[in-house]
Amino acid sequence: MARRALIVVHDPGETAGMVGRRLEARGFELDELSVTLDLDDPRSDVEFPAIGEHDIIVPMGAVYSVYDTATIGTWIERELELLRAADRAGVPVFGICFGGQALAAALGGRVVAADEAQVGWYEIPSETPELGTGPWMQWHYDRFEAPPDAEVLSVDRFGTQAFRLRRNLGLQFHPEVDVAHLRRWLDMGGADLLPAHGLTADGLIAATVVNAENSRPQTDRLVDWFLDHIAVVPVG
Repeated sequence: MARRALIVVHDPGETAGMVGRRLEARGFELDELSVTLDLDDPRSDVEFPAIGEHDIIVPMGAVYSVYDTATIGTWIERELELLRAADRAGVPVFGICFGGQALAAALGGRVVAADEAQVGWYEIPSETPELGTGPWMQWHYDRFEAPPDAEVLSVDRFGTQAFRLRRNLGLQFHPEVDVAHLRRWLDMGGADLLPAHGLTADGLIAATVVNAENSRPQTDRLVDWFLDHIAVVPVG
């Protein structure tokens, strides 16, 4: 019987991209939960599924801040409780960018505004071969402080890039991104934000054509490591 992964989607049209494709290759069925349907009005009464219905949980990125409840409303508290309940029950979580920040906050860490935004393709320092050094896609204005009992796996000048805690892995970067993914972000308003970072849409697309192809095997290795050594979920 196929294993089930809950993909928590915070932005309309978002997908699990290359991470999702690797999970499917490893025998998972993907159940997408759309938290918000409108970027301009992200408040939502969405109900999160009960723990036990899925073998792993993958909260994805978002254009919002975990701490900005004035904008996003109450669903973030329900999501944080889902992640805490998953940890208590031993259901593994693979948190990506906003999802990694939410995981950190749920387990005793903190999310704060970053001193400097990080947008584009960056290498990260790591002594964990399976994590890889990138380049990985980054697009965030906040950073997380890992839970106090977590193992921090990578830190650069922007902040913590990865941590593991029990059966959970939190990432600040985006291993799921390919060209289609990036184009969707640009169409959602991201293109208007790039000049402030010295970037152009055409330039970032060109970099993504090259870097996404190179990061694909790294993403596969990262997902496999999560499944086989952190989550320890027996899959094909």
